[in-house]
Amino acid sequence: MGGRALLLVSTTIVPGLGAIALCVFFLFPEWAALDRSYQNYQKLATSGAAIRELSIAQAAENRHRINCFAEGIGVLLGGIMVSIGVHGLCSPRR
Repeated sequence: MGGRALLLVSTTIVPGLGAIALCVFFLFPEWAALDRSYQNYQKLATSGAAIRELSIAQAAENRHRINCFAEGIGVLLGGIMVSIGVHGLCSPRR
């Protein structure tokens, strides 16, 4: 493996795959927490709970929703890093 390829693999592809793996690792538990939070909010909404309880449940749901969004963005950014590295490996030298 040449120096150029080693540099691309070590600075873009491996860190990008690591970012994807790390973000997916944290995304799945957060997704489950979002689902539980949504179910709790729906249960409170149908049972006629007080506005204060609904506001707290909605804030919890929004917190998990934002966390899932952030982890999804991390997966996408890791994919961009990997694609930049693969593109660099496949590009012909000048």
